[in-house]
Amino acid sequence: MHKGRVEAFSDGVIAIIITIMVLEMKVPHGSDWGALVALAPVFLSYVLSFVYVGIYWNNHHHMFQAVDRVDGTVLWANLHLLFWLSLVPFVTGWLGEGGMHRLPVVLYGVVLTGAAIAYTLLVLALERQHGPASAIERAVGRGVKEWVSIGIYLSALASAFVFEPLALGLYVVVAVIWLVPDRRFERVLSQGEDR
Repeated sequence: MHKGRVEAFSDGVIAIIITIMVLEMKVPHGSDWGALVALAPVFLSYVLSFVYVGIYWNNHHHMFQAVDRVDGTVLWANLHLLFWLSLVPFVTGWLGEGGMHRLPVVLYGVVLTGAAIAYTLLVLALERQHGPASAIERAVGRGVKEWVSIGIYLSALASAFVFEPLALGLYVVVAVIWLVPDRRFERVLSQGEDR
């Protein structure tokens, strides 16, 4: 199968996810700075989640530039990733409204961990389909960023049961690790154009 439909569908779902997140942000009640400050946790959780969804969209785009085709396994792996990303608006809203309480922080981490695992499974499915020495295989290599991220998420989940701000800080650390577009794909794709 051609990859175009997967990319288009994923772009649409991700656009809807961002739209839902921004629509969940309510206008402040009042017209002073205090009303705006009261919404700071909601806004900060939105910013973090927007960055995360943007990171997934950006890396998904780069990754699919390194592949030619998809199969049923890739389709399901991609849907698995979109499932976890579709939960981001819910956990973002709860984190923003619920503050730094254990359960919202833990559930936010569960969704981030699920998305990271799903992304890694999608990479593995694409590597399996395209074989060794393919562009996707050369770009990802051992997948160190992916596995380090999952490890940090698991550490964050454990720390959320002890000290919630540490867990949130670790979620930010993973976002910073991925904030720069994944140059692995750009490097491999530019090498292919040089040939």
